[in-house]
Amino acid sequence: MTTRRLSTLIAAGLIALGATAALAGGSSAPFEQYQPDPALRTAPKANLEGRVRHACAVVQARLTNAPEASLERPCGCYARQTLRNLDESEIEAYRTTGYFNDSARAKALSALDSCKLQRPV
Repeated sequence: MTTRRLSTLIAAGLIALGATAALAGGSSAPFEQYQPDPALRTAPKANLEGRVRHACAVVQARLTNAPEASLERPCGCYARQTLRNLDESEIEAYRTTGYFNDSARAKALSALDSCKLQRPV
């Protein structure tokens, strides 16, 4: 995988998780200029889950000072639960913007709690 591709995946994932948790009570204004990876538009749902899982591991590793590998299971829980609970309009909004809208964000926060992960501040 190229460095640019990896950077794009990480950025998209961070936006997904960051928007999910960091903006729980706020607006999506910080992400209005973000340009999502065009591959999101056609990515299979399993790929979306992988992106969310990876973003979770990156953010949680920073929050907890734990290695990303140690977060594979709880972040897998988070990604599966979040994407399973999103309706088609929420998934489409994520594909379009690269971050979760308000209703998806609420579901993602619930998944963070359920999977015993820290909420980003």
